Amino acid sequence: MEKSQFEYNLPEELIAQEPLKNRDQSRLMHIGKTSGSISHRHFYELPEILSPGDLLILNDSRVLPARLYGQKIPGGAAMQFLLLEAKGSGQPDGDIPEVQPDPASLRWEVMVRPGGKAKPGSRFSFGDGILTATVLEVLEGGTRLVRFECDGDFYEILDRIGRMPLPHYITKPLEDNERYQTVYSSQPGSAAAPTAGLHFTPELLERLRSSRIDTAFVTLHVGIGTFRPVSADKIEDHKMHSEYYIMPKDTSDKIRRTKENGGRIIAVGTTSCRTLEACASKHDGRIFPDSGKTDIFIYPGYNFRATDGIITNFHLPGSTLIMMISAFAGHKNTMNAYAKAVDEKYRFFSFGDAMLIL
Repeated sequence: MEKSQFEYNLPEELIAQEPLKNRDQSRLMHIGKTSGSISHRHFYELPEILSPGDLLILNDSRVLPARLYGQKIPGGAAMQFLLLEAKGSGQPDGDIPEVQPDPASLRWEVMVRPGGKAKPGSRFSFGDGILTATVLEVLEGGTRLVRFECDGDFYEILDRIGRMPLPHYITKPLEDNERYQTVYSSQPGSAAAPTAGLHFTPELLERLRSSRIDTAFVTLHVGIGTFRPVSADKIEDHKMHSEYYIMPKDTSDKIRRTKENGGRIIAVGTTSCRTLEACASKHDGRIFPDSGKTDIFIYPGYNFRATDGIITNFHLPGSTLIMMISAFAGHKNTMNAYAKAVDEKYRFFSFGDAMLIL
């Protein structure tokens, strides 16, 4: 298929610049997976739309305040870092295994701007010198492997001097950083929020449980792919990024029991869906405890093995995310739903409204 088949016209005023005051007040477009039928609801109605015995899969990854502004040492030239992924500590430079990110590591893959000033051996200072970094290597795609140095806890310093890595289409400053976190986030490591989960509140989660709609957690740390557009004209030629995920045993057990009891597995967000399908693809549709990296690319023609429903936001034209949704709901149904969302003036992207495909 051509990338152009996933483009649509979006008026700029429909791009949400800030979250709603109440998370669960966002609109919810309910789309029939097979029929393509559309109804207009609100997110707080989710317990009435789902059925007892359904299981929601939530991504508990937490966004790091991963954008750093600093200066080159010496000279003082301005530099911007965006932290993408922690790398294992202690390996030789250039030999970075694809293992679980090490929370104690000070070695990171980062995006840099301007890139010309970040050659191997270059040093930079952040937060008036409380954090410094040395570029170790230029990686594929132009990112850098750097080593940070600081006195004290790296994550505490990051909380003090880092800024939330809001997407480029959000130009309004965020007053409360927690509004770019889900209320259940617990595992630091993402460079962007798993935005479908931003609509949940503790009260809504309790109402779901009271309706016998269960929840379970996976972890997928959102990485560099969020910031890279599809450049290939034919989507089959696109090289998908890889991201680290964890499928815990208690979650895999809940998924198995839900399936055995006739319940539905509903992925909250494309990241949860990627985790489910990456695990299922290894074991002929079955889910077992697992962890590792996945570069699974889901586009029309893909056979979903574990996912029965998806809750998601409205995604950028031509993105891998709208391609995934088209694979699940059908290309025609998806593009019709997007056209309807524009007509009905839904709010788009990270702080926007949601859709439920079921």
